Amino acid sequence: NDARGQFMHLLPRLLIGILGSGFLAHLMPKETVLAWFGPNSGLTGTALATLAGALTPGGPVVGYALGAAALKAGADFAQVIAYVTAWSLLTFNRMITWELPSMPARLVLIRVIVSLPFPFLAAWITQVAR
Repeated sequence: NDARGQFMHLLPRLLIGILGSGFLAHLMPKETVLAWFGPNSGLTGTALATLAGALTPGGPVVGYALGAAALKAGADFAQVIAYVTAWSLLTFNRMITWELPSMPARLVLIRVIVSLPFPFLAAWITQVAR
């Protein structure tokens, strides 16, 4: 019963996220996405994707929808992996609303410093694995 309730609660959000990512892909300027996050964007593209991931608020419906939209608009898979990894590990919104109020700032800073290389490592592994 609880699982069914959670599913029914999440279903509209999933539909909005899936449909929204399709619409969002058409709104993203392809030239800009290719220049900043395309296959030739290199380390700069990875750094921008990491920053964008860290600045993106919201849950999985938002983060994954934006990643899917970026892929549809021409972003390189490695940059999208960096974005999603940064969104998962480095979101400022989560740090401000959850981590800093409940943990010492020094501990949050250590966690961020330790997590910072992971989007770059994930993008590099994605590039090498192709």
